[in-house]
Parts: sequence; structure tokens; C-alpha cells
Amino acid sequence: MMFLIAFSLFIVCMTAEDKVLPRLNDVESAEVFIDSSEVSVVGFFENDQARGYSEFIAAVKQTETLSAAVCTEKEVWAKYGIASDTISIFRKADVYQKNLQLAEAKKLDTDGLVRFLIINDIRYITEYNQVSAVGLFQSDVTTHLLLLTNRGSSDPLQEQLRALAPKYSGKILFVLVNGRDKSNARVLEYFSLKSRDLPRIGIYDIESDQKWLLPQGEISTERVQNFCDSFLSGDLQKQTETEKPEDKTEL
Repeated sequence: MMFLIAFSLFIVCMTAEDKVLPRLNDVESAEVFIDSSEVSVVGFFENDQARGYSEFIAAVKQTETLSAAVCTEKEVWAKYGIASDTISIFRKADVYQKNLQLAEAKKLDTDGLVRFLIINDIRYITEYNQVSAVGLFQSDVTTHLLLLTNRGSSDPLQEQLRALAPKYSGKILFVLVNGRDKSNARVLEYFSLKSRDLPRIGIYDIESDQKWLLPQGEISTERVQNFCDSFLSGDLQKQTETEKPEDKTEL
């Protein structure tokens, strides 16, 4: 009896670890899947023996926060402009489809795919660190709304901005900068801030390498929205600008 119980538990654990990814068998199911998450990952493979398939399955198991699926249906491939085996990341924050064409990859291993997935995991609000910075600065959206705060992931300001961010999809990326993290000291210095000055809201525009701070006061949804709208309309740029650094700075 004990053997049967132990064997059953083993089967349950093994099944959980070997959980099969959902299959997208038509355009409708693909659209529903991709639209269901801020970031969705789809492995477009000819079959389960294709190059990179097993590495992809292993990689998504290590990035549990990502919603992932597999698709072999060519009708769906055509819908998303896929011509050969490809891993695609679909992001709502910048309305972007990031493709990794596997035939062009010189090296394919699980660790490399994990890094690819993590770098490109750009959400409605993304916490800034050395890894996410790569994806943020590679995005076609070159304006960042920064929440500079000393608080953790449960920060109510973060949830407040997360609710506002979809309004600016494809226009402004919302970024959380944890002032408690010593590695972010350069960001605070760039905005002439100290940890004791937080929380504050700033905008950084990569193309012009300019920055603006929302004036001190209550950080309300209305004030942040007006701040973003002011930038998009060009009014913010017409106001007194902060001193521009000589060299372009990647935060």
C-alpha cells in the first residue's frame, strides 16, 4: 500500500514537472492566447523534433512568470509573419513582436534562451535592473516614465501606475526603479536625487537624452497622466529643460 502511495506521488510530481505547453491550433486560439497576458511567448516549430524545441521547453519551465505556448499550424504562422522555426515574444507595453529566428542562431542552449526570454519580458511596468535594461533600451518605444521609489513590489504607487500604463501602450514604457538597490544609484544621481527624496516620478527620453521630474507633491494618477500627456503633446519639452549631459547616458 505504501508503495502504491509513493508511486502515485512520484507520478504526480513528474507530471507537474513535465507539463505540456498548450498548442495553438488555429488563428482564433492564438489571438486569444496572445491577448490574455501582458507578455506571451510562442514557439513556432515544424514539429517536436525541430532544432531548439527541447531547449525552448526547458527555458520556459525556468521562467514560470511567462505565458508560453507552441504552434505548428502554418495558418497561424502566416498571421504573425513567421516563415521558419521561430520563438516570438508578444508584448502589450510597446505593442511589439520580438522574433528569434532559430535558423539564424549560431548557438542554441537553454541558458541562452532563458536570457532571451528574461531580457524581453517587458511589461506594463518593468522593474529596472541590469538585465531588463537591455530589453528596455532595445524597444522601439524610447520614452520611459520612471517611478523612483524605496518601496518594494507591494508599493501601492506601482499598482497605481500599472493601471495607468495601458493607456500609453506603444508610446511610453513605465519603469520601476528601486532606490534601495545600490546598483540604481546612478539613476538617482542622473536625476539629482537622493534616496531620502523618494518617491518621485520622472520621464527620460532616450532619443533626445533629456529628463524631466514631476514637481514635488502628491503622486496621483491625474498628475502622472497630465505629466505623460504634456510630454506627448510637446508642452513639457517647451518648458525649462534640465541641463543636458554631454554624452548620451544609458541608465
